Amino acid sequence: MVPDVGNTVARNLLARFGTPEAVLGTSVKTLMEVDGVGKNRAENIAAFSSRDSRWGDIERIIGNIAKTGATVIKLGDEDYPTHLRELYDAPIILYVKGQLLPEDRYAVAVVGSRLSTPYGISATERLSEELASKGFTIVSGLARGIDTAAHKAALRANGRTIAVLGCGIDRVYPPENRWIMQRISDKAAVISEFIPGTKPNKENFPVRNRLISGLSLGVLVVEAGQTSGALITANIALEQGRDVFAVPGNIFSTSTIGTHRLIQKGAKLVHCADDIIDELAPVLKGYIKQSAKREIQLNEQEKTLCQCLSCEPTHIDDIIRNAGIAANSVLTILLGLEIKGLVKQLEGKRFHLIS
Repeated sequence: MVPDVGNTVARNLLARFGTPEAVLGTSVKTLMEVDGVGKNRAENIAAFSSRDSRWGDIERIIGNIAKTGATVIKLGDEDYPTHLRELYDAPIILYVKGQLLPEDRYAVAVVGSRLSTPYGISATERLSEELASKGFTIVSGLARGIDTAAHKAALRANGRTIAVLGCGIDRVYPPENRWIMQRISDKAAVISEFIPGTKPNKENFPVRNRLISGLSLGVLVVEAGQTSGALITANIALEQGRDVFAVPGNIFSTSTIGTHRLIQKGAKLVHCADDIIDELAPVLKGYIKQSAKREIQLNEQEKTLCQCLSCEPTHIDDIIRNAGIAANSVLTILLGLEIKGLVKQLEGKRFHLIS
């Protein structure tokens, strides 16, 4: 809460003085001896202890943390995420709802556009579910579109998923994701580096993105336009020494310009989870869990309908015309395929494959 003191400066101060109490009790002259601490920062730090109102704010924040059921993890704590600790600007404090586990170090970040297409959602669901079923923790930002699809798919696979917020741990953004945020905190963890009460201001999200990549072994970008925030995450991942993966898409779609640019620059092209696993193999050391493959039996009519479908939505009239099956039977068969998890129905009686 001291003005103009970020994570890097805070780490330098703690390295020199050992504890926050010692830092706040040090003279301006001595503080200025620390790398990155000029006169203004030193004066801000020295003045903090004398401002009684600030300590009242801190007491209120601590009360809010307790009310939301969150906990505080400090940089030196054993349960602080291993990969995150390696960052030069790692947060001094993380606010956590749920529980972080040692196996979360085997994580893959999945990010992409908020304005996602049915193809993007399908690719996200398939890849996230495959990765989660093999023991990877799926990390994303709880945003609309690709992020939400990644979290949901990991939960559906009974896997772990971590949501990294661009606001305080006591806030839900977007508001319609309240239920999924609760599910994630029950099953794994929701985390934030922002003080409780912090609003989801747009400048917070690029800051948040370095934690999404920092928690992970690699970052998978599913859909990204030319100016997508997912590209910021990918660039940060490269700076952090993480692998970057990208899903190819429709060359006529603006939602895949960013992913195709990443592939051109050397990102690994991905069409199945094994593409990611093979690339990460040197650091996995036999961790991968064997997922039980579902044996889905299809009759001839179901196979015929699947052949008439793709990842792009198709209207029911076109399906009936191409399938050569009685119109009154097609909807019943499609319903059966939905229950088997192979087909999804969209508004306007449009259907597409999800597996």
